[in-house]
Amino acid sequence: MCLAVPSKIIEIKNLMAIIDVYGARKEVSLVLLPEEVEQGDYVLVHAGFALQKIDHK
Repeated sequence: MCLAVPSKIIEIKNLMAIIDVYGARKEVSLVLLPEEVEQGDYVLVHAGFALQKIDHK
């Protein structure tokens, strides 16, 4: 079973991002995202990779 976690992008550096995951900050890769993201966007994250941009609501 795979579990993707919704996370907010705090900072972007090249193809890496610092995200907030339930109050913890982690670094993830943006290389698999099909669309551009910005600071403040929300993404689904699994195994260290952001997979999809999502609506924050």
